[in-house]
Amino acid sequence: MMKTTLQKMSRFILSVFLICALLPVRTFASYEIPKTCQVQTDTGNAYTVKTLDYSYDNNTYLSLRDIAVVLNGTDKSFSVDITKNAVSLTPGGSYMPVGVENTPWEDSENPDIALRRNEFKVNGQEVRYYTLIMPLPSGDYDCFMMAADLALILDADISVTETGVLQINTQAPLHIALADLERSGYFYGVNSVLVGDATTGDIYYRFQSGTPYPIASTSKLMTCLLTMDAISAGQLSLEQPVTVSEAAEALSASGDGVIPLTAGGQITVQELLLGALLPSSNECALCLAEAIAGSEAAFVQMMNQKALDIGLSQAFFYNCNGLPSYTKEPIPAKRQNRMSAEDMFRLVSYLLRVYPQVTKMTALDSATLPSLDLEVRNTNPLLHNLPEVTGLKTGTTNKSGACLVTSLAVDDGNMAHDLVVVVLGTEDSIERGRVSELLAKYALQVFDTGGKETETGQAPRNLPTNAEAAVDWILRKKLQESSL
Repeated sequence: MMKTTLQKMSRFILSVFLICALLPVRTFASYEIPKTCQVQTDTGNAYTVKTLDYSYDNNTYLSLRDIAVVLNGTDKSFSVDITKNAVSLTPGGSYMPVGVENTPWEDSENPDIALRRNEFKVNGQEVRYYTLIMPLPSGDYDCFMMAADLALILDADISVTETGVLQINTQAPLHIALADLERSGYFYGVNSVLVGDATTGDIYYRFQSGTPYPIASTSKLMTCLLTMDAISAGQLSLEQPVTVSEAAEALSASGDGVIPLTAGGQITVQELLLGALLPSSNECALCLAEAIAGSEAAFVQMMNQKALDIGLSQAFFYNCNGLPSYTKEPIPAKRQNRMSAEDMFRLVSYLLRVYPQVTKMTALDSATLPSLDLEVRNTNPLLHNLPEVTGLKTGTTNKSGACLVTSLAVDDGNMAHDLVVVVLGTEDSIERGRVSELLAKYALQVFDTGGKETETGQAPRNLPTNAEAAVDWILRKKLQESSL
């Protein structure tokens, strides 16, 4: 990965992924590559921190115990308790070393551990991050995590100095500069992204946002919209029972099934919405489509017409749930619902404006479906990591990659706003969560500063119209404020 030159005032955390000039101890033919890097705080003290590069060189995870020692006694100090598969971190706490911190790897050590979503709590509250936990010769455990994830947890600003030392600035909050990220190629691993304010229509940042890509289960947002339309028109009610069809039962029993449904059984519209939106049940989406239009084929026509009605120029649907759709030819074509990030932003903006109550469902961590005596859980990891998050929908297929559409509820003192982050086509759910959370944090950052790019090009208050200019504008504003 390329080394980028950081502006002093636009320190950004993702440089850690790209240019942490790590000093390798040695390389094993395993998935975890042990290395070390030099880390210092703004107090000037430097430490050797153990790292693991997972699967790829520079895909770097830092020792949480080593970093805890580095930050001990600073404004970003934290205590941490690590067991075999769980981490409990308390910001502001004092860390008690166990005697293995800030030391080089032993020659005999060859870690063979898996990156997974271990149980992780911050101040006793569950959060969702992917970590590596490994046993230590002392009998204790250490946890390795991405610097970006730790910076998000601690709201700490991390950068890389010209000498390749990882610098943690304990007096500065996390600042994300997307212009630097884009220059470094960070978004080349993503199909497209868009960040904006759905309430005003302002676009904060976009990357390849006008090109349509497969959208997987985020398609269910259109299914939800048409269901809300049917309820609004009096065609359905939330309490109305829907009879499960044989097609829905067959889908439920397939490899793409999520919730067990039996033909002839009944489940309410509200339960079907919860099933489609939280655990992303494909069979629940099919039940809604059949209840509204009589068949999925007729419902898909409604989806495409609704897309035209609300101005989605790059959207096309083949089914109600986002699964791959095969044609009936002897050599079948494999098709998938597609949409651009800009169209997804328009769809979500319309949905949140006309039916804001949808977030009462998408903000739920879990829900009970009484008709099935079943509890379902939300697949959106950001609900646990940022208090402002209110939804909306995940989606994954082999072709689409991992997608996530996120909504955040904020207030400027005069009115409520819905910020929206669209991320289409990341490599996996790990990157989907990390990219989405960084962009969500960026959305909050821009909203708080008042710097907004506009989709129309009309820039009130002389605001910038591209990401790099936006960063420069924010920096100038900060300098002006600091001089007052």
